[in-house]
Amino acid sequence: MHSDTTLLGRAGLPVTDLTPVLAGEPCPLLFATVSGAHLYGFPSRDSDVDLRGVHVLPAEDLVGLRTPEETRSRMWDQDGVEMDLVTHDLRKFVRLMLKPNGYVLEQLLSPLVVHTTALHAELVALAPAVLTRNHAHHYRGFAGTQWRLFERTGELKPLLYTFRALLTGIHLMRTGMLVAHLPTLLGEVDAPACLPALIEAKADAEHGPAHMADVAAAARDVEALHAVLDEAQAASRLAEAPSGFDALHDLVVRARLGAAGRS
Repeated sequence: MHSDTTLLGRAGLPVTDLTPVLAGEPCPLLFATVSGAHLYGFPSRDSDVDLRGVHVLPAEDLVGLRTPEETRSRMWDQDGVEMDLVTHDLRKFVRLMLKPNGYVLEQLLSPLVVHTTALHAELVALAPAVLTRNHAHHYRGFAGTQWRLFERTGELKPLLYTFRALLTGIHLMRTGMLVAHLPTLLGEVDAPACLPALIEAKADAEHGPAHMADVAAAARDVEALHAVLDEAQAASRLAEAPSGFDALHDLVVRARLGAAGRS
C-alpha cells in the first residue's frame, strides 16, 4: 500500500504535512485528493484547501439498526490555511460514480493526491467504464448554477467556474477524457480570449469582483459554449449508460470484507 500524505507546494498548495490529520480519521481512507480551485487551476492567495476522498465503514455499521454516517466532514486551520475535508463511504461514492456525476469523478481522478491505496488505483482504472454522454447534463447544470451566482454577486470565482464547467464538459464529450484544469483546457478547446486574464486576476482574492467591462460579452461567450456542449454531446462516442456496475460491486464487497477483517 502506497500512501502520500504531504502537500508539496503543487498547484499553489501550501507545504504542510497531513499525515496526523488523515491518520486520525475514524475509518480507513481509500484516498484523499485536492479538489476545488487548486484542481481547476485558478487558486487565490487566500483560497482554502478542499480535500475530498473515500472512507470505508465497518460492516457492522451497515448491517445493524443504526443509520450509518456515510459522509464525514470537518474543517480546521493548519499553518494559517483553512482546510476542508469531506469523505463519503465507498458504497455511497460508487453509487455516485454510477450516476452522471462529474464532481465525484474529478475528485477520484485529481492528480493532486495526498493519500492513496491499491483500491484507489482500482477505482481510477474503472472510471472510464462509468463515463457517459449524460455527463454533459452535469456540466451544463453546474455551469448554469454558477452563472446565476455570478449574475447575483458579480464575483470572479463563479464566472470562472462557469467557463471551467463548460470547457470540461465539451472536452469530455469530444475525447472521453475528464480534464478539470482550466489552463490545460485553454490549449485543448476553443475558449474565450478573456480567460487567461481572468485566471490571473483570480490569484489576488478568492471572492474578488470580476471587474469586467463587458458582462454582455461574457454572457454571449457562455451561451456559445452551451451550444458547443450540446453539439459535442450529440456527436459524442461515449456510451449512453455506465458499464462498470459488476466490477465496482465486487470492489465494494472486497473493500468491506477487508475492513471487517482488520477490525
